[in-house]
Amino acid sequence: MASLRPARDTLRLTARPQRAIRRRNESAWLLPGDGTRFDQQLIRDMRRYEDTDEVDLVVVGCGAGGSVLAQRMARHGWSVVVLEAGPFWNPDTDWVSDEAGSHHLYWTEPRVVSGGDPVPLGSNNSGRGVGGSMVHYAGFTPRFHPSDFHTATEDGVGADWPITYQDLKPSYERIESELPVSGQYWPWGDPHAYPYPPQPVGGNGEVFLRGAAALGIEARVGPVAIANGRFGNRPHCVYRGFCLQGCKVNAKASPLITHIPDALVHGAEIRAEAMATRIETDPQGRLATGVRYMRAGSEHLQRARNVAVAGYSIETPRLLLNSTSPRFPQGLCNDHDLVGRYLMVQGAPQTAGRFTQEVRAYKAPPPEVSTEAFYETDPTKPYKRGYSIQTVSPLPITWAEHVAAQGHWGADLRRYMADYIHWSTLGALCELLPQPGNRVALAQEHDRYGLPVADFSYTQCDNDRQLMKAAQATMEDILRAAGATELMTIDRYAHLVGGCRMAADADHGVVDSDLRSFAVRNLLVTDGSVLPTQGSANPALTIMSLVERAAARLAAGSRSGLHAPEAAAR
Repeated sequence: MASLRPARDTLRLTARPQRAIRRRNESAWLLPGDGTRFDQQLIRDMRRYEDTDEVDLVVVGCGAGGSVLAQRMARHGWSVVVLEAGPFWNPDTDWVSDEAGSHHLYWTEPRVVSGGDPVPLGSNNSGRGVGGSMVHYAGFTPRFHPSDFHTATEDGVGADWPITYQDLKPSYERIESELPVSGQYWPWGDPHAYPYPPQPVGGNGEVFLRGAAALGIEARVGPVAIANGRFGNRPHCVYRGFCLQGCKVNAKASPLITHIPDALVHGAEIRAEAMATRIETDPQGRLATGVRYMRAGSEHLQRARNVAVAGYSIETPRLLLNSTSPRFPQGLCNDHDLVGRYLMVQGAPQTAGRFTQEVRAYKAPPPEVSTEAFYETDPTKPYKRGYSIQTVSPLPITWAEHVAAQGHWGADLRRYMADYIHWSTLGALCELLPQPGNRVALAQEHDRYGLPVADFSYTQCDNDRQLMKAAQATMEDILRAAGATELMTIDRYAHLVGGCRMAADADHGVVDSDLRSFAVRNLLVTDGSVLPTQGSANPALTIMSLVERAAARLAAGSRSGLHAPEAAAR
């Protein structure tokens, strides 16, 4: 009977009626059915609040976390305003099937990077505009493993979360159905099925599957937030390959289409082009009272009964550190010098192999096949924790950067570019460990609003370096086993998390298990900065699920919300 479980669970999920999804989130059915990608009437009809209105909740940032919180709380009847620094994207006019023409999707405001292993910022790890960086993420949406929630206890590294995997599992299931996620039955971590069956595999995925099979490494198609078939008014994927440039088809999930439409029809206001500059508190510093922001050259103050910060792992700590007061001279919620610390990135080396036959990796979504066979700590290895491996399919400009990084220029570079269709590329996600010295602080430089910019200092530890070396070796083995005749690898990073970690108490974290700050109880942090560890999984699904859980617990309190923490905690 155990051998039938994958088929049974997959059939149960894929055959489930979608009525339950529509009852909690109707976004996919609110999109146009006429070939356009977003109903502009939703924006024209959007409720608009005055700055002097004391709304129930103001959210800073409209990405993975902010959008879910806004949608859920608007559904519960809360008055919600979301302040988003970037534009309200129109996929029909703002997104293009072109690498060079898509840089406006990235957060490119000034930042300082430092440390022994500085992390480049501004493209694959930063987003702007409604939808955040999920507009240009690849679409991989795996869950974290149960072990990720107690690495300190189990492996002696990292930190234990104040919640368990089982606490988050119901939210994982709900968000997977709303995106929705497609993929084969997942055998790692907590084995589970997905709402949609796996996508057809392109050339790059075929190479990965062939090489993994030759080595006896288990690999699976998915999981990706791209429906295999229609979902509401969203069409199926057409394999155009521009997932990282904004999906003009609406097949790939992003908050712009998965949660914002439903938030709008339930009364939330998405206030685009509004750059938050400071969180205000009462004179005693006990409660947040609103958010200052710049819009169209003028400063505003949106009053609110509750504030949620969802600016992600660089801008969230920066906003808190810039929000000083007599009660918080070192930054809001920074009594224990934890704001900005323990910021993490995943080591993400990419290894490419050349094949005699054409691969044409671009003729499919970049996220196709992955393996988590090396995710957990292996006691026979000299390092703790592990890594995952996924297909990545760099488009020509990114491919040129890979080749140039190997020292190929001029005629040699042109030769490799002409050979582009013969190359397959794999990418690893290595669990680099949280360290207190890896942090965001305020730099001496100032931005166009006169505010100190973020200084992100990052240095790898020995465990990090060993993991990245091991992951590269495994990718090389897979490509060779598939028939590659030449290999090249670039070292890189992906996915920012941490900086306002959750913990069981204020001595070890900035927020509690419900994402409420310990210091200011009506202030939440609802983005990836709350993660204590990062696993070897892409973080988008976990961020959305954490916020989905926190929203349910917030709604179970009172509309007066966190002004009455004893009520909200019940």
